[in-house]
Amino acid sequence: MTTRVVLADDHAIVRDGLKRILGATADLQVAGEAGDGDALLKLVKGADFDVAVLDMSMPGLSGIALVKRLKDEKPKLRILVLSMHGESQYAARALKAGASGYLNKDSAADQLVSAIRKIAAGGVHIGEAAAASLVAAEKAPHEALSDREFEVLRLLVEGLGPTEIGERLHVSVKTVSTHKTRILEKLNLGSTAELVRYALEHKLLG
Repeated sequence: MTTRVVLADDHAIVRDGLKRILGATADLQVAGEAGDGDALLKLVKGADFDVAVLDMSMPGLSGIALVKRLKDEKPKLRILVLSMHGESQYAARALKAGASGYLNKDSAADQLVSAIRKIAAGGVHIGEAAAASLVAAEKAPHEALSDREFEVLRLLVEGLGPTEIGERLHVSVKTVSTHKTRILEKLNLGSTAELVRYALEHKLLG
């Protein structure tokens, strides 16, 4: 039985690399690909796939919000999240949102095929680094942030301003400012500069 896979990454060279890896297997078929979250959602609405392999950070709808939208649209779709971010910081949130697996891009070449097969069969795949440190990560202050606050934090430390973040997340600048205020309060920080330093210390940057 062939597993139909849809790939989503905003870098064509990454998608090509993933296709080459999966092209060497007889049981996994790349049946679709998208360059951003909105395109992926449109593809999933119009066709049936068994597994979606998606990058954590893409233009438009992405990250935890994208995982939730995909599961709302197709509850049976299995999702494998690929990311450059530290596994322990993102894996738990991705799995809680509905993903079936989380794989750091550094491990993709070696583990991608086995990870897709595992989640297609109903299992869950978490990289070793994530499994080893999930418990420790849950005790960190940023684990108290909501999923949306965590998304705003990620975009702030990547250097995006309130207007850009609002456009990316489809919310108002005022809403972004409110999230930023709550983030700083929950983490007991006084500025964006301190937030960036916190992100570096806790390996929240990709």
